[in-house]
Amino acid sequence: MKKNAFYAQSGGVTAVINASACGVIETARSHRDRIGKVYAGRNGIIGALTEDLIDTSKESKSAIAGLRHTPSGAFGSCRFKLKSLEESRAQYERLIEVFKAHNIGYFFYNGGGDSADTCLKVSQLSKIMNYDLKAIHIPKTVDNDLPVTDNCPGFGSVAKYIAISTLEASFDVASMARTSTKVFVLEVMGRHAGWIAAAGGLASTEEHPLPIIILFPEVAFDEKRFLDAVRKKVEQFGYVSIVVSEGVRTAEGSFLAEAGTRDAFGHAQLGGVAPVVAGIVKNALGYKYHWAVADYLQRAARHIASKTDVEQAYDVGKAAVELALKGRNAVMPAIKRTSLQPYRWKIEEAPLSKVANVEKMMPKNFISRDGFNITRRCRDYLEPLIRGEEYPPYRGGLPRYVTLRNIAVPRKLETEVTLESLTA
Repeated sequence: MKKNAFYAQSGGVTAVINASACGVIETARSHRDRIGKVYAGRNGIIGALTEDLIDTSKESKSAIAGLRHTPSGAFGSCRFKLKSLEESRAQYERLIEVFKAHNIGYFFYNGGGDSADTCLKVSQLSKIMNYDLKAIHIPKTVDNDLPVTDNCPGFGSVAKYIAISTLEASFDVASMARTSTKVFVLEVMGRHAGWIAAAGGLASTEEHPLPIIILFPEVAFDEKRFLDAVRKKVEQFGYVSIVVSEGVRTAEGSFLAEAGTRDAFGHAQLGGVAPVVAGIVKNALGYKYHWAVADYLQRAARHIASKTDVEQAYDVGKAAVELALKGRNAVMPAIKRTSLQPYRWKIEEAPLSKVANVEKMMPKNFISRDGFNITRRCRDYLEPLIRGEEYPPYRGGLPRYVTLRNIAVPRKLETEVTLESLTA
């Protein structure tokens, strides 16, 4: 008997995660002889635990195709991390119970490192419980910190947005610096890895060299060295643009902007590092400043997404289904760069045991010797990932995004699990 598939989105969404969903659903539909329906979890893995499933077969072909150019998570995402099998075996067993009830034989989990860990554990428990389930992790993270894969779908579009924003803001500040603002600070995402901040360095080119300082999580913040760099840039150019990762730390290891609270994954919540950095500059050097926080804008900007990123996001979704149909389990479709000039890539298989709970930081040779910019090697790595435009259709001057109907699948289990009971 044909098995159904389950797909869920996890963690922070991106401009292209729905392109991966599109790749999964369209590919599954092309294999109707082997895959029944594709059910999506409403609000990620919580949808599976609460048996709140969405029947994607109720969506039209054009609506699913529209996911390719629609940002955010079409089925809802969540920040909910399952603990170890020993600590929360009941929750994993609940997943298998729901999958059995709905004849689900394929599990596609679209997320970052924590999602890879969950996918691996689901695979392990399904074997223990003798339930035939193919669990495939689909890579997604704007932070670009998953190991094995050359890059993560979602990152290329954020990098493009930050590079363009840094470029345009720098032109703005340059025009005002003589009598007004001399320092612009842009805060970007990146708790432990500085990949997104590094993208700001792409704004400065041989054609248009710009005074840019980057603050990476991988480089301990040294206030004296930082202020010296700011002063020199302003003296030379008249202004400076500073791109700072939210995860910048002191030499003692504390975040510059830690709020003292934790999120659902146990990560320290950060309270905004841009105003902290701007304040340091103002107090020491007296320069007039402006600061901005890219926040959700950087990861939702589908209107300026990288074409490379869109294509890779779709293809890892497609490859996930193909791997499952080949009988593969506890693996992830990873991107491998095969050529730099011209840029070429392919998808290969990576075991989840090498992906789960491992963070990929910026290599030392990607960061300039002074710790405030990127190297040529880093530029060569980043540039292909932001190339190309795949604009969404427009109507009335605005992008024409799709909203799915998200019709629920009838429940089959007597036992009801609520979100409140899961988070209690």
